[in-house]
Amino acid sequence: HLNDNIEGVKVLADLKIMDAADYEVSQAVKFGADIVTILGVAEDASIKAAVDEAHKHGKQLLVDMIAVQDLEKRAKDLDDLGADYIAVHTGYDLQAEGQSPLESLRKVKSVISNSKVAVAGGIKPDTIKDIVAENPDLIIVGGGIANADDPVEAAKQCRAAIEGK
Repeated sequence: HLNDNIEGVKVLADLKIMDAADYEVSQAVKFGADIVTILGVAEDASIKAAVDEAHKHGKQLLVDMIAVQDLEKRAKDLDDLGADYIAVHTGYDLQAEGQSPLESLRKVKSVISNSKVAVAGGIKPDTIKDIVAENPDLIIVGGGIANADDPVEAAKQCRAAIEGK
């Protein structure tokens, strides 16, 4: 189990599930996941099965919107299906074209009423303040920390921005 020895830490299993969703979620939960990810382009039946399986174990499901074409429509559908988090995700290839998750974040927030909103993709210490200003429920920083010259300092800067320091 990944989180047995660390008090208060949540484990996000970024599986980006596409199919066999209830099985995949059950395995992630078995090995200590608190939040499991599924792709927003997956079938509704898969999303529903994943939601049901996660909730059966008191865990949460995050739907990753990478490659979703109609963000507003899909976010509304996912909100209705019971997704705990809907995550706007600007993929690495789109980041290279200069895209940012800000506009997508605003679109999703405007149509959901039950789900929380998460944001990922291209977030760095120097861009995180713009994201924080939109007040998402969850901010996921990957490469902005992992690929930084000083990852510890980058993580501290991100945390300070989130805490408003």
